[in-house]
Amino acid sequence: MTVLDIHPTTSAVLADPPVRRQRNMGQFLRWLLLFAGGIAMVMPIVYMISTSLKWPHEVYNINLVPDEPTLENYLYVLEDGRFYGWFWNSLLIATLTTVSNLFFDSLVGYTLCKFRFPGRQLVFIAILSTLMIPTEMLVIPWYLMSQSFGWLDSYWGIMFPGMMTAFGTFLMKQFFESVPDDFIEAARIDGLNEFQIWWTVAMPLVKPALAALAIFVFLGNWTAFLWPLVVTNSVEMYTIPVGLSGFGDEVDVAWELIMTGAAISTIPTLVVFLIFQRFIIRGVVMAGLKG
Repeated sequence: MTVLDIHPTTSAVLADPPVRRQRNMGQFLRWLLLFAGGIAMVMPIVYMISTSLKWPHEVYNINLVPDEPTLENYLYVLEDGRFYGWFWNSLLIATLTTVSNLFFDSLVGYTLCKFRFPGRQLVFIAILSTLMIPTEMLVIPWYLMSQSFGWLDSYWGIMFPGMMTAFGTFLMKQFFESVPDDFIEAARIDGLNEFQIWWTVAMPLVKPALAALAIFVFLGNWTAFLWPLVVTNSVEMYTIPVGLSGFGDEVDVAWELIMTGAAISTIPTLVVFLIFQRFIIRGVVMAGLKG
């Protein structure tokens, strides 16, 4: 019988330092990966802001700190009357499309989740199958539809492809699965119709999903470039991404102005995220407590 057999606590103490070092090394590697990922995500934003503060002859310098910082680019962009029109177009389109998605996606998701009818799974699979179709393949049918409806170079023409999304329907259906059926049946017994049940009972229970969907849809429409470029003809109907691409001429691109407009256009996205993030965090916390 050894000393370690007689005193098990001593054995644990002697074996503890290697285990602790292994844990510390694992924690260090996790923090290192998180730091590297954070740098990779932050660097484009830092470069954007840095370029927006440079003079045209400094744009192609790789230094992040401008030699002669200037705010002339911001003054030029803000004094350009077209920018305010592009900003309003993007804000209106992104807001209306987000509201439309929150309404229709949640309504369809609730229907597919809580109603039992023939072909329900087939309809759901058909909706999900549209996620596998690249956007580039849909541009021509969308354009022909816009042309036939007279929606070219209009707000409706820009918005109608994104008024309802398959991803939003899938997301809301999955979250409605967590709503107990007992709540739905109790509301029916109380005399509420199906629309009232969806609005007053089910919707308040899926606020985290609504917040996440609002962020995704708003960002997607705010940064959309291909479809607004195709469907619009006049400069007055341009959104911010399309309008900013026009800064410059056939010989050179004014990257400092593009980066300046991009930096200004990030403000609404930050506001939307700050508004809805508390709902997402609350949902994650509540999910952890339920688990």
